[in-house]
Amino acid sequence: MSTTHSILDRLTTAHRDRLMALSTPVAFPAGTRIFDADRTAERFWVLDRGEVTLDLHVPGRQAAMVQTVAAGELLGWSWLFPPFRWQLGAQAHTAVQATEFPAAAVRDLCSADPGLGHEFVLLCAAVIGGRLHSTRTRLLDLYGPYGVTHGASVPVGGPDDDIGPRN
Repeated sequence: MSTTHSILDRLTTAHRDRLMALSTPVAFPAGTRIFDADRTAERFWVLDRGEVTLDLHVPGRQAAMVQTVAAGELLGWSWLFPPFRWQLGAQAHTAVQATEFPAAAVRDLCSADPGLGHEFVLLCAAVIGGRLHSTRTRLLDLYGPYGVTHGASVPVGGPDDDIGPRN
């Protein structure tokens, strides 16, 4: 295990130590499918080395890669909320070394220690917000209508714009 986990460094030392007591080091060779969307989420990881791509199944199309998770980042949050099913899929882009946590034991720890639970859920909520934004942006890049800008709710170059000559 590496000495720096940026995501876990945000926890107090006492909370981080209690969480780390539940962890196990794991490795995934490049190309390994770590989890698939809609499967049961029973664990999560903090990456020590390597990169994992997150993808979203799009019916009738190839899975869309929506984000890359790198060293120090949390891989997986669906284990935290019922129905405990993965929202995205994940595959090792490179060889990965990670710290694995058992979801049920961490949920129990968070329930038994409300201070840790509060701190950890806020940490996970920040990750969820970032993933949601990243996924939305990526899907707009891939499937959004031509001429829509990120953050805008109207098309660019539409009939109400003052851009370009009118016929």
